[in-house]
Amino acid sequence: MTTTTATDLAAFLNRVRAGREFGANVYSTLDVLQVLYDRVLRITPATLDDPDRDRFLLSKGHAVAGYYALLAARGFLPAEWLDDQGGPASRLGDHPDRTLVPGVEIGSGSLGHGLGLGVGTALGLRSQGRTGPRVYVLLGDAELDEGSNHEAIAYAGATGLGNLTAILLDNRSATYGWPGGAASRFTVNGWSAATVDGRDHDALHAALTGHDGHRPHAVVAVVTDGE
Repeated sequence: MTTTTATDLAAFLNRVRAGREFGANVYSTLDVLQVLYDRVLRITPATLDDPDRDRFLLSKGHAVAGYYALLAARGFLPAEWLDDQGGPASRLGDHPDRTLVPGVEIGSGSLGHGLGLGVGTALGLRSQGRTGPRVYVLLGDAELDEGSNHEAIAYAGATGLGNLTAILLDNRSATYGWPGGAASRFTVNGWSAATVDGRDHDALHAALTGHDGHRPHAVVAVVTDGE
């Protein structure tokens, strides 16, 4: 299996960065993205239109720089596109656009929308009888401040969407937090959940593949090193 090393990803990210500064919103996603695309997701540039592919939805669209770098590293888009990210003629905007960027499943950026779209995608796959594909949604901890996510969590738990995994990137940017930790926000609505070090690739892989298939699953990836 081809893997994307941290060095590989850094080289592509530097092309996107082009002298700009990125914050924790971008750097905190990189390990999760690597594990997903190297070891978990069943999708390749050749299977972008396969109805039985896994779906990855980036809810925190403002963290798209790392996503673009990863997609280029994995061959979903030409590396040359990175050099003009955000330019007037570029396909790569400051938020992802599913109509312009190969491999992007949703246009995102308005916080709180990604998980609801993931619930709808998982429900649609189930209604079609497609039991193989999984839907993975990456969202930030601050997105739990949005009421739309509370509705999505409650609905997914009540309907037993076993093909849905939410990955909550916890870099301590949420305003309120949750008693007992962020995972409790999901388990109280019938989800299974795991909380892991967001830099530990083996722990991330175990958590991302630890679903039981009968209820939605949440992975809380904790990043506390300022990135």
